[in-house]
Amino acid sequence: MNGLRVRPATEADLATLVRLRDDAARWMLARGITGQWQPGELAEDHFRQVMVHGEVWLAEAGGHITGAWELWWEDEAAWGPQPPVAGYVHRLMVDRGTAVPGTGRLLLGAAERRVAAAGRTCVRLDCLADNAQLNAYYRDSGYRIVGHKEGKPQPGGAPKTFTLLEKELRQAV
Repeated sequence: MNGLRVRPATEADLATLVRLRDDAARWMLARGITGQWQPGELAEDHFRQVMVHGEVWLAEAGGHITGAWELWWEDEAAWGPQPPVAGYVHRLMVDRGTAVPGTGRLLLGAAERRVAAAGRTCVRLDCLADNAQLNAYYRDSGYRIVGHKEGKPQPGGAPKTFTLLEKELRQAV
């Protein structure tokens, strides 16, 4: 994976996860992406809770944390009750100060491999419906739009409308 190593996050990584999330939010705001994330929205408790019910992964390269993501095994708030066929990627974050171009796609690939290793057949994610740049990024990464979710609750904020995207995984024969 081009020198990128992924590992499950631990309690010792909580402050790093908050920093990554806040830095990603500031990066978006500096580029005029105002509705997606805000600095200070999520604290260590958020990531601690995800670790209890799902997984949080960190990526490292050259001795630096370069990104992270959450992997959930269900997401009823966005997708409703579903059979256990998917993994749900949330909060894909890249450290713009240490990551090389293309790191986000490498992180998506790592998440997809983890979902496949768990025996699931697709990866699902969502992003703000009016974030055209992010919607295009996920479509260019092989995801297809399968719907929209109106009024999805947000941590520390008003409900928003999201695009629901999905990617079928090829199963090893």
